[in-house]
Amino acid sequence: MKQTKIVCSISDRRCDVEFLRKLFFAGMNVVRMNTAHATPDGIRTIVRNVRTVSPHIGLLIDTKGPEVRTTDVESPINYKTGDVVKIFGRPGMVTTHDIINVSYSDITNDVKVGDEMLFDDGILSVKIIENTGPMLVGVVQNDGVLGAHKSVNVPGVHIDLPAVTEKDKANILLAVEEDIDFIAHSFVRNAADVKAVQDILDSKGSDIKIISKIENQEGVDNIDEIIDASYGIMIARGDLGIEVPIERIPGIQRLIIRKCIQKHKPVIVATQMLHTMINNPRPTRAEVTDIANAIYYRTDALMLSGETATGRYPVEAVRTMSAIAEQAEKDKIRDNDITVPLSANCDQREFLAHAAIESTQKINVAGIITDSETGMTARILASFRGPHPVLAICYREKTQRWLNLSYGVIPVYQKEQVSSQYVFYAALRMLRQKGYIGLEDKIAYLSGSFGEGGGTTFLEINKVRQVFENKYKFHLPND
Repeated sequence: MKQTKIVCSISDRRCDVEFLRKLFFAGMNVVRMNTAHATPDGIRTIVRNVRTVSPHIGLLIDTKGPEVRTTDVESPINYKTGDVVKIFGRPGMVTTHDIINVSYSDITNDVKVGDEMLFDDGILSVKIIENTGPMLVGVVQNDGVLGAHKSVNVPGVHIDLPAVTEKDKANILLAVEEDIDFIAHSFVRNAADVKAVQDILDSKGSDIKIISKIENQEGVDNIDEIIDASYGIMIARGDLGIEVPIERIPGIQRLIIRKCIQKHKPVIVATQMLHTMINNPRPTRAEVTDIANAIYYRTDALMLSGETATGRYPVEAVRTMSAIAEQAEKDKIRDNDITVPLSANCDQREFLAHAAIESTQKINVAGIITDSETGMTARILASFRGPHPVLAICYREKTQRWLNLSYGVIPVYQKEQVSSQYVFYAALRMLRQKGYIGLEDKIAYLSGSFGEGGGTTFLEINKVRQVFENKYKFHLPND
């Protein structure tokens, strides 16, 4: 079973229960819903159908964030190199061949002569030769076609848009109403952008977690403060590959993964992981290598976009990604692991989690069990990237869903309030049934002596056979 988690983008036009069930059994851990395309009623349908398949699948909803798009067109527009166009910030007006209207009214305040504007993920490039105040004048740099509501990027230029649009606010409130698990906020530029979303969640008493999407140079420049303010990070390589020189993407990806792991935050690598499988049943060798390299770099999760939202081979794409992940996890070299030193001000939870991972290497502990209310101990264990999966017994269903983004964590919801000893025995039996441990193996258990909410206070290591044979004599600290 793979340890890398898989996020699948799902369209409200293809989200029936049987389809979602197939993706789930193929290896999907989290469903992503893109508000740029789905309607509120469509989002509700996806949520309802996902919950029908399993209450343990994570749900993630995107916001649009501070992005700029083109307006409506009557039909796709063909451009030739050398065409001269006028560009206006007029959200309500239709785009024509000679006049491109965009959704940002103050576009002329931020874009200057010499800047390059990229439309539709860079398919069409326009060089700005004049700024008259009410409009920009540009020269088309390549043959291309422009459709409605396509992305607009200006590499290296700060676009002074609010962090949260009115549509974003409506979608955040929808996420609260539907008890969704994650909000992936687009085009995050700094910690203040994260706080703008968090303030809305706090005003509603919501515990939804924020995943910050890094899609521009500002986000890369301010990555440390963004990681600190977020639950996790998504490396959204689509827009990022337009906003920064494309040859920098692999290095940025590695840098962000390392920083997230060292701060015990989950990280997702996204965009074009299996792009070929939108139309073909098999991936390219380059795509297989891309997935494997992301795992060698130690990402927590991988994301499929068009492959599962609109592609012809969605289930095959998830199965393929799962198979590649399993093999990459076997092939990765432990000597290349990212060093995650104990924090200078580490608490006992981090210290004990580090000791548990060390025990797998120094005294051959074959498995780790922990119980959790918030999931923090499990996330710390995940960041140390031990060789064996961590079984996390969760006292809240939401905690189980949050841990669906953490590498190597098998989260299991424990509904009934039972003793820690019962939980420990049940977890041991589960690990044995799945073939992770044998009777002669050693097992580590992290928990707290003061029950739920008391924090992690002890690390217990025993041989599995000894625990079962002495079950009437064996007592955990809080029993």
